[in-house]
Amino acid sequence: MAEQKEQTKIEKKTLPVALIAQILFAIVNLGLIGTGGYLVYSSTIGWTSPKITEEQLVDQRNKEEAQNSTAADSGPLVYTMDKFTANLAGEPKHMIRVEVNLEMLGKDGFEEVINPDNRAKARDHIMKILEEKSFADLETIQGKLFLKEKIATEINGLLDQGVVKDVYFSEFVVQ
Repeated sequence: MAEQKEQTKIEKKTLPVALIAQILFAIVNLGLIGTGGYLVYSSTIGWTSPKITEEQLVDQRNKEEAQNSTAADSGPLVYTMDKFTANLAGEPKHMIRVEVNLEMLGKDGFEEVINPDNRAKARDHIMKILEEKSFADLETIQGKLFLKEKIATEINGLLDQGVVKDVYFSEFVVQ
């Protein structure tokens, strides 16, 4: 009988702890559900579009036009070179046909790259770069990106004032 009294005392002591833990767990869950419900409501159903007046639209359009006019004056210029046809290194023999566009940072660089002397030197350097590459070097996206970087580095080395910002390929065919 003494053992039964001890067991009931132990059960009575553990029962309130378990009950308190369940109640606490239920309260935390209800709080989380309520918070989640509020966040969903405020981000979807409760969202209202901002009010834009005609004056704000006119001001924004004027700012964009002002930025575009200054960007056109001092912005980057793109020079499209004639198409290149070159034999690639390695076996089996492959041929590449590529059209290179150079994006220059300013008008000074653009004028420098269209100078006939610099244009011939740039074409020569690009031909050398293409002839050093193999088909395996150029068949991946990473290979094309490395080729762009190499061309930009070589052309920047030729120019005194101008800077090639980026190189674009408008045609890239390997056979």
